[in-house]
Amino acid sequence: MTDLAFNVTEMTDFLAGLLNIPSPTGYHKEAIAYCRAAFEELTFADTTIRETRKGALLLHIKGESDDAPVGVTAHADTLGFMVKEIKSNGSLKLTNLGGINWSGAEFENCTIRTHDDKRYRGTVILTDPSTHVNRSAHKKERTESTMEVRIDARTGNRSETEALGIAVGDFIFLDPRVEVTDTGFIRSRFLDDKASVACIYGALAAMKNANLIPAQDTVVLIANYEEVGHGGSAGFPSNLAELLTIDMGALGNGQQGDEYSVSICVKDSGGPYHFDMNSKLRRLAKTHNIAHQVDIYPYYSSDGTAYWRAGGGARVGLIGPGVASSHGYERTHQDSLHHSAHLIARYLLEKA
Repeated sequence: MTDLAFNVTEMTDFLAGLLNIPSPTGYHKEAIAYCRAAFEELTFADTTIRETRKGALLLHIKGESDDAPVGVTAHADTLGFMVKEIKSNGSLKLTNLGGINWSGAEFENCTIRTHDDKRYRGTVILTDPSTHVNRSAHKKERTESTMEVRIDARTGNRSETEALGIAVGDFIFLDPRVEVTDTGFIRSRFLDDKASVACIYGALAAMKNANLIPAQDTVVLIANYEEVGHGGSAGFPSNLAELLTIDMGALGNGQQGDEYSVSICVKDSGGPYHFDMNSKLRRLAKTHNIAHQVDIYPYYSSDGTAYWRAGGGARVGLIGPGVASSHGYERTHQDSLHHSAHLIARYLLEKA
């Protein structure tokens, strides 16, 4: 068995850089460019890398064999907001991108990006949020009708906000608040699913450093529309035999997963993943002493399901690092990145 060395510090640095680049669904250019530059440094002897018309990043890595090509995918798009309306008081009404937790976004600082790339700071707040004025503020439900963005500019009406260049359809980027603790925890918004992109990066880096190439021709897709359900629906070749989807492990009451292992999801809200893939992933984890947990996610869907629903015929499996407080201020641990990257690498090196 070939030893593999995983540079967790390098993976964490890559992840922190990606987390600090805004990429809500529909706004991908900066994050995909960052990923492209990083993955180009890892390219093997026979690799092509390009961006799809949809804006995703696509790598083709030549393997030892081409009779059963495999795919690996994770997504770089995140949750966020767009401007739905400029209100009469000059603040911004929001429309959400993906399944955002409205209460979790309250009092978060943000950046409003205008169509011509002016940037203004602001804060997501409840309408009439002061408890010294509104004694029932704590009782109000947090929804798109009760939340707004307060802009850090002198504006008190719609015309003044429009004069800043802000308009309907402008993106709003929530601050990620990235922090890596000396105990190995990584805290940030949008670990879903940028942590998984970092795991793919770490797996390929370990393989390259060991002078190993995948057992099969491999397609890596860094998708940019997963949070709205169609990121993995396009980009893979028709002869794909298997697709390994990397997405966060959902943690909480009743779940087996944790922040220190790789989660192997055998079923989510789209149904069970392929039995043979589930069995292979469990076997690889046990064979290589990879800390793992097998789990079922009740309110969850992945790009693997999007691929199947679009007519993809390959076997599909799902793994990923365990992430706490999903779609809020999330947390994982470097151990989970390590074990996830290890399982990805062992999967890619597995010979039939």
